[in-house]
Amino acid sequence: MRNRTKAREYALQILYQLDVTQAEAASATQEFWLYHQTTQDVRGFATRLVEGTLRHLEQINALIASCASNWEMSRMAVVDRNILRMGVYELLYQEGVPPKVCLNEAIELAKRFGDEESSRFVNGILDTIHKTRVAQANEAAPPAGPGPIAPS
Repeated sequence: MRNRTKAREYALQILYQLDVTQAEAASATQEFWLYHQTTQDVRGFATRLVEGTLRHLEQINALIASCASNWEMSRMAVVDRNILRMGVYELLYQEGVPPKVCLNEAIELAKRFGDEESSRFVNGILDTIHKTRVAQANEAAPPAGPGPIAPS
């Protein structure tokens, strides 16, 4: 298993634990690493995912809620909710990770840790968020014109 894939699994486990227990993030994360020995690269990326997701949690939750018609955040499966949170964090805030990779990794986590409908649910929400983001970026970009006219 690739390092970043393993890091995402660990990050999901930490986010899940924090969501269920409402524990203090720093101590829960520190305790998690006592029982899960891994490389510094895996630990570092997982920790960045957790800390970044938590830092932007309010905005992430609002965005998910706006795209999840007929679903309240509190009614979503805990694992699905945290896969979505981490996926949105990667899509919007994590530089150097292509959107396709974010989507695929989140879908794979949903297949592995969620129920039989989780991957479709996660895919639908993250795809909507990604398409909305692309559309907004295109609207904000200046229109492409013919370019400068060269002197004759």
